[in-house]
Order: sequence, then structure tokens, then C-alpha cells
Amino acid sequence: MRITKSFNVSIILILFIFTSCSSPMKKLTTVPDIDINKYSGKWYEIARLPNSFEKGLVCVTAEYQPREDGKISVTNTGRKEDDIARVKSVHGKAWVPDINEPGRLKVQFFWPFVGGYYIFHLDRENYQYALVGDPSRKYLWMLARRPKMEESLYQELIEIARKNEFATDKLLRVRQDCR
Repeated sequence: MRITKSFNVSIILILFIFTSCSSPMKKLTTVPDIDINKYSGKWYEIARLPNSFEKGLVCVTAEYQPREDGKISVTNTGRKEDDIARVKSVHGKAWVPDINEPGRLKVQFFWPFVGGYYIFHLDRENYQYALVGDPSRKYLWMLARRPKMEESLYQELIEIARKNEFATDKLLRVRQDCR
């Protein structure tokens, strides 16, 4: 798999914006605990707020695996909407900087840029769905263990994101039928 130079530049620019902006919004409260082993594995991106580094991508997944050094290996993969045979992948790492706030992770795909990865809603019983965003509310992902989600759950998660001040009217549903 090849990552294009423009894809790399887009990621770097977005992560710079991600880490340099402050937000006047209320604090984004994250989940009080998380079992990284249960969170590990493949997640399907059900919906997202538009962003330049995923523009034109469908069938997007994220895979998380614990590493021996205590960090988490992250692999995001998607396919080009206009040519689903073209796969785009990016590899990075995540970590919990403060054990007292385990739902607030940092993620890094390109050194030295680091972004926030805030798990603010999670099916903590079965780890089947999650809402992830950042404090600026510019980034939001709805993740699930399966490529499709029941409409009632989808609407429930949209309402939770809306109550957390995300622009849910701009959410994009992510196509997950590239097999």
C-alpha cells in the first residue's frame, strides 16, 4: 500500500491545526474508564464530521492493538470513493498521558504532531460502539464493531454527540460496502 505525498501533507496540516487551536466550548467529558484490551481490534467508521485527511474515503476502519511499551498501535484504512481498489492506510500510535483520565488519549501519525483522541461515549459493557472526538469539536467519529448500525442506535448516538456540542447536522455517513 502506498500513501501519497499529498495525503501525508494533509495529515500533517490537520494535526497541526488539531494541536494548536483552543476552544471556548465546555470541557469534553470522557469515559471514566476503558479496558484497552477490550477496545482493541477493528472498528468501522459509521459516520464522521468532514475532514480533509479522509476526504473521498469510504469503507474506513481503525484498528487498535496494545504494544509492549504500553502504547497502542493504530492503523487507519480507507478506500478511495472513485476507485475502491485503491487502499489508503496510515499507521500511528496512541497513549493515555494521564492514567486519571483514561478516555483522553493522544494519537500521533507523524512526528512531531499529536492530536487528541477523546472517547466521550462508549458501550462499556460490550465495546460495540463508541463516539470519539476532540475538545475543539471539529472532529467526530462514530465507530462500531460491525459495518452497519441499527438506525435507532445511530440516532441515539447523534443525540449524544449533539448534546456534547458537535455539529451533528454536518455528519457524513460512511459507506461500508466495499467488499
